[in-house]
Amino acid sequence: MRKPKLPPGSPDDTEAAFYDALQHADIERLMACWADEDDIVCVHPGGPRMVGHAAVRSAFEAMFSNGSVQATPEKVRRLDAGACSVHSVVERVAVMSDDGFQHAWVVATNVYAKTAQGWRMVAHHASPGMRTEPPEILTAKPVLH
Repeated sequence: MRKPKLPPGSPDDTEAAFYDALQHADIERLMACWADEDDIVCVHPGGPRMVGHAAVRSAFEAMFSNGSVQATPEKVRRLDAGACSVHSVVERVAVMSDDGFQHAWVVATNVYAKTAQGWRMVAHHASPGMRTEPPEILTAKPVLH
């Protein structure tokens, strides 16, 4: 089956399409966000490194067998370097518990490469979830006198 096409757009457009596909458990749209390279890489929270389309797709199919993933990227930090864009995000994830929906936070890194088909994901690496929102530690710039 052919992958649905995404517009060439920007890394932000591809990221928005990726998280929308997660929230709708749409494996075809999700895989359309990934580059066609054989060495794409994905690490889910606490999981092994998955390399290649078959491994990445299989992991997301297993995840979607339990329903959609209500993950929303927040606090996006971008590093753009020509044909590569690295996004560090804090994902706010809605998780069902005995007390109803609760939130967990996951720190993730998404790497995008500019391909002939437009910007595509080449790596997604997510930390184990946390019950509280992780602090953001910034290095203070020195003050010149």
